[in-house]
Amino acid sequence: MAYQSEVIIDAQPQPAGTSYTFNNQGSWNSELCDCFSDMGICLCATFIPCVLACRVSEQAGESFCLPFLPGSLIALRTGVRGKYRIQGSICEDWMIMSCCPLCGLCQMARELNRN
Repeated sequence: MAYQSEVIIDAQPQPAGTSYTFNNQGSWNSELCDCFSDMGICLCATFIPCVLACRVSEQAGESFCLPFLPGSLIALRTGVRGKYRIQGSICEDWMIMSCCPLCGLCQMARELNRN
């Protein structure tokens, strides 16, 4: 009988995580409550917010129907933040789009117009 060595594994495999770090993180070009800095966007958000949401979605490179899905504006804001390397968190995006969605929508529209 041949001698077989026994292999002992003393560590569990660890999941490979993906982390994203941005060296040059910036901030939004306008503040959340700067709605009156662009009156066209402000009026559109006030009277026809669904049209503005569809426009922002298209400008961000997504389907214009995306805003009709529940919770999609949070994902859209997170995507815009990631694309332009803007500081923030998903929790912050959720708070803004849940508590003051029109201000958040206006801020995204202004950001996309400037870039």
